[in-house]
Amino acid sequence: MLTIGQLAAYAGVTVRAVRHYHQIGLLPEPERDASGYRTYGAPAVVALIKIRTLAEAGVPLGRIARMLEADEADFAEAIDGIDAHLRDEIARLETSRKQIAQLAAGDSLVLPPPVVAYLDRLREIGASERMLAGERDGWILIAARWPDKLAEWIPDKFAQLEDPRIVRLYQVLSALMETKGLDDPLVLEAVDLLVELAESAAGAGGFEAGTGEWDEMFFALLDNLADEADGRAEQLRELMRERGWDGWTRMRRVREPPA
Repeated sequence: MLTIGQLAAYAGVTVRAVRHYHQIGLLPEPERDASGYRTYGAPAVVALIKIRTLAEAGVPLGRIARMLEADEADFAEAIDGIDAHLRDEIARLETSRKQIAQLAAGDSLVLPPPVVAYLDRLREIGASERMLAGERDGWILIAARWPDKLAEWIPDKFAQLEDPRIVRLYQVLSALMETKGLDDPLVLEAVDLLVELAESAAGAGGFEAGTGEWDEMFFALLDNLADEADGRAEQLRELMRERGWDGWTRMRRVREPPA
């Protein structure tokens, strides 16, 4: 007959594990013998080895007791169920591993490839990392709100970068983000570009095209990103309002130009 330490060693587990199995009712605890010790026979060894084997295979302890008492058919059914659960868990963990691996990729963690390609293009034309951070956050919001529209909108965004005025605007705003105050000559250049682009879009009659389904709250949310990115954003908007325009994401006319 074996002591608890001998039982644990024979089955390849710790004494602490044996005591835990006793506590949860998984392994019956024998009565003490005349000398006051608990001793274990061969059935306890066999049961403990089965418990250890099932636990190492990933079977939850709460299910092991029922499996030990099951007939062959029920045991096989239980194993199939556990195997299916493990497959699902493996798939979940593989997905998590891919997401963790994407952390090194930065933008691609939360944005689809077309948007990542657009952000890369902005880098190529000279947009600063601070400017890109604001663009990235905006696209995160857009992708969450209208994921099915990205394939339609991204080609238009690439096409816009063929306009040298838009390229220059990104470069000017990027440079401004590295300065302080409003006395920089780039401020007036940025306002001039913004107003010129807004007036060109309005004159072409396409400035509001495709935006009817975008709710005002969402526009306000996107504009808030720009306002939060730089404390001077509101002051820039004030200069734009003096020229008759307001807004970042969707510029709108606030007063008609003089006749």
